[in-house]
Amino acid sequence: MDTRRIAAEYRLRHWASIMSERQESGLSVRAFCEDSGIHENTYFYWQKRLREAACDGLSGIGLTPSGFIEVKLAKPAMIPPTATTSAGQISIEGSGIRIIADCEYPADKLVSLLREVTRSC
Repeated sequence: MDTRRIAAEYRLRHWASIMSERQESGLSVRAFCEDSGIHENTYFYWQKRLREAACDGLSGIGLTPSGFIEVKLAKPAMIPPTATTSAGQISIEGSGIRIIADCEYPADKLVSLLREVTRSC
């Protein structure tokens, strides 16, 4: 058991709930911190840590922002477009681009993503 990792995840979850509470309150960071007795520097420190954790792939603790996905661009290949599904995932391939997403991911967002990626290649 890695107690340091568990403690770090606990703190990240705690601060994620504080960040959510601040957003739901509609208050500015300054006003929220004053009302909650939190130093602004502490708030921004943990905001940065949460963002880093999300970027480092700590999605197992529910910190990955929805709508974000890793996109790797490769040289286009002459492959006909195909779409397949397997085990709750959909894979869309075409023009050397492959997108894999959960079946619950909105189709319109996948179409937009594919359009933007092909436009930038």
